[in-house]
Amino acid sequence: MTAMRLIYASVIDLRTDEAYYWTWSKENVLSFLDHPPVIAWFIRFGTAIFGDTNLGVRFAGVLAMLVTQLLLADIVRRVTHDVRAVVLAVLMPEAALYYGLLMAKVAPDVALIPFAVAMLWALIRLSESGDARWWLAAGLFAGLALLSKFTVVMLLPAVLAFTLVPAWRWRWLRSPWPWLAALIAVIVFLPVLIWNAEHDWASFRFQLVRATSTHELSLRTVGDFFGLQFGLVGFILLPVVLSGVTLSAWRGYRRFDAVAILLSTCVIVPFGYFFWKSLTLRVGDTWPMFMWPAGFAAAAINIAMLPREGWPAWMIRSTIAWANAAVISGIAFVVLVFLYYTVCPWNFIGQADPIGGEAGYEQVADRAQAELQKTGATWIATTDYRTYAMMRWYFKDRVPVIQINERGRFMGFRDPGIDAIRGHTGLYVARKPDDANPVWASTTAIREPLEQVDRVWRGMVMDTYALEKLTGWTPELSPPPDSPLYRWRVLAGDVPLLAHGANRGVAVAALAAARHERPPQGEF
Repeated sequence: MTAMRLIYASVIDLRTDEAYYWTWSKENVLSFLDHPPVIAWFIRFGTAIFGDTNLGVRFAGVLAMLVTQLLLADIVRRVTHDVRAVVLAVLMPEAALYYGLLMAKVAPDVALIPFAVAMLWALIRLSESGDARWWLAAGLFAGLALLSKFTVVMLLPAVLAFTLVPAWRWRWLRSPWPWLAALIAVIVFLPVLIWNAEHDWASFRFQLVRATSTHELSLRTVGDFFGLQFGLVGFILLPVVLSGVTLSAWRGYRRFDAVAILLSTCVIVPFGYFFWKSLTLRVGDTWPMFMWPAGFAAAAINIAMLPREGWPAWMIRSTIAWANAAVISGIAFVVLVFLYYTVCPWNFIGQADPIGGEAGYEQVADRAQAELQKTGATWIATTDYRTYAMMRWYFKDRVPVIQINERGRFMGFRDPGIDAIRGHTGLYVARKPDDANPVWASTTAIREPLEQVDRVWRGMVMDTYALEKLTGWTPELSPPPDSPLYRWRVLAGDVPLLAHGANRGVAVAALAAARHERPPQGEF
């Protein structure tokens, strides 16, 4: 399965978010507007070994899967001392499309998972040994998890329950060790805190709106959430894991079992939150990824514990049979999906295909290269970070690529080559109909339509892009915060930006565009 993921990582086109995170790996900044920096470090590690290739970008994700499996195996081994439960804990992630294949798709969630599981592992070592020094390891891994993605804060209730519900609560509350662990986590998280303090707490405000925004009740988004979990965890595996989590919670809170409390609460709290958000908002496909490894461990441990606790024989047999069926059918499904994307020449899903929907950008880059030579343009402009990321990926910085708007995304980034931009002709590349972005009204640029190019995957047109010649304007790399070209305030829902006089109309249009923009797959 690992070899399969390596092949998948090597041959499948980068998705737009992956290319976007790759651009981060080329910058030397403490953090980023969208996410903390570990995902950029992961990519820099892989590309240092394999170069700026698909495998280089994704290699750390493949390693993260192996580390996660080893940690899950050791967690289950220490709790159950049952080799069958250990094997089950290792195979459950392989049977879930989330992990069996998509851990090869680099995203902040992929960076978060091994550190979050390592934090749980350290706490379970603490429970097993009583050695308070494991608090320090847990604090280190918690800090690294925070440095990967903010959603790890949803595991905090589980850590609090682990500390406060069992009888040892007063021992740890009076001890310096948990407080030292929290201090270590904050120290590790300092790069994000420092960057935010220097940039008006931009990323916290950016994410806070997404965490607190509400819309009208929608059964469609609820259906999307559950459909994604069944599809990405497994149609049989999801009920198996949820039943194991439920029994673990019952066992843990009834008997004050610290490990059962920790693992079950790590799933129950985030699952409940995402279900609540799904009532009014589409939950991103990767957002719940970090919670299910704890569920796999809880389910494997539960199967080992049922006979020891005297449960009815029929229930034990049924639970084991369903678990076996989940693993076998899940791995078969993962392999079929792998073969579909690497071997099959047909498109059975149409424009809704999640991989095909972001493949084929090389065609756009090739036509852009031809227009650069024909027009004498020396740089490329975009108004969408996805197009920016893909153009930068394919041109590998041979040509400066600038996203002229949303400059709040690029705070602290290096000079992309302003000498090759200033006073020179540019080429605007934009997906239709986004080429009519209202932000152009705030510039002096003269746009001359050149041609259109289709992005095709397996014979189907997925998108059409407009190419235009740009003259008479040099983009601002660092516009002031009240400029419509800066726009992180609008992205973060900071409405006061709309009050800036002459920019009001442009900002209103930009806000409307931002509200209808498809969110990044991994963004929360």
